[in-house]
Amino acid sequence: MGYDKKIVRILPRCLHCGVQIRYGRTDKRYCCDECRNRHNNAQAKAGRAYRRKIMSLLSSNYDLLNELVKSGIDSVDLIDLVTMGFSPSVMTSFHRVGKHDEFCCFDIKYIMTRTRLYAISKIQNVSLNLQIGMNPED
Repeated sequence: MGYDKKIVRILPRCLHCGVQIRYGRTDKRYCCDECRNRHNNAQAKAGRAYRRKIMSLLSSNYDLLNELVKSGIDSVDLIDLVTMGFSPSVMTSFHRVGKHDEFCCFDIKYIMTRTRLYAISKIQNVSLNLQIGMNPED
């Protein structure tokens, strides 16, 4: 037919530094090993920082709830707890019991409504087998 097709290759950009990758495979994502390592290390660092922040919030919540349990307080206003540093959106588990939702922060359980925390108590008979691969009967 007389017409020429020009194949234009769209050059990918390095995910770390943004430089156009002019050589190598068409699905190449980094311009060099250094950029690949830096990008992966930055992502891992962000993940570790997020986990560290969540564990810090859980620890703070646990300390507050543990003090309430030790004091014999089983009901408290949510606003008061939040002003003391409680983060209501962070918990270790959640399940529905009857008509209400029961939350846990490690071994402390509580029922949370929009304005209050009720039935704050330690879970009894919590046993953890920290030796991985061991039978509980051993």
